[in-house]
This record gives sequence, C-alpha cells and structure tokens, in this order.
Amino acid sequence: MSTERRQFTRVAFAAGAELVTTQEHLTCQVLDISLKGVLLELPAGKTAQAGMPCLVKMPLGGNGDDGHSTDFVIAMAGELAHVEGAHAGVICRSIDIESITHLRRLIEFNLGDPAASERELKALIAAAGAA
Repeated sequence: MSTERRQFTRVAFAAGAELVTTQEHLTCQVLDISLKGVLLELPAGKTAQAGMPCLVKMPLGGNGDDGHSTDFVIAMAGELAHVEGAHAGVICRSIDIESITHLRRLIEFNLGDPAASERELKALIAAAGAA
C-alpha cells in the first residue's frame, strides 16, 4: 500500500535556484516542481533544517514579445518540509500572482495537458479557501 499523499503533479525540471533561509543563502539545483512546492538538491556539504521558513527564487530565461531576453523569476515563500541527505523539499506557503502564472505555464507545458493544470490550480485555490 502506497503512503503517497501528493495531490499535485510534480514535473521534473532542471534549473538553478536560490534558497534563502534565516541562516544562509544557498545556490541549489531544482529537481522537480509542482504548484505546491519544489524539490531541491543542496550544494555539496550543505544542509538545512526541516521546519525552517525559507524563500526559493528560480530564475527563468525567456524572450518577450519583442524578441529581447527577459528575466522571469518564480519566487515562493515556504517552509522546508523535509531534508533527506542532499535533497530538500519546500512546501509553498505564499506565492505572488506573477510567479504562480509562470509556474502554472511551466507545469502546463511540461504536462502537455492544459486541462490537467487547470484542475490542479482549482484544487490549490479550493485548498487555500478551506484553510
């Protein structure tokens, strides 16, 4: 019997990210991401404490409508939900509208199913309303 409690689809996504805690600033690697959080690989020799509040910033490269390079950033405030070896799972507690828009598009693109990302966004909104 599976103990998986995950409600939101995780998509593998290799990108750099910045993890900011009350104790330090770490440059990490994103392993996967969902509407509710992100799994990070911590730098060699670094660790973090579960339960600690944090901020994750994930820069996304891209081109604007005019063809020029733009700097999009997904920023989410959260909490280190678990730390296992070099991996740290962050649960999102707060995200701005611009970041959630970029995150939704990223997940939609990787899932290849706009309806699935729409269902997940509705579930996230419903869960936030029930809390």
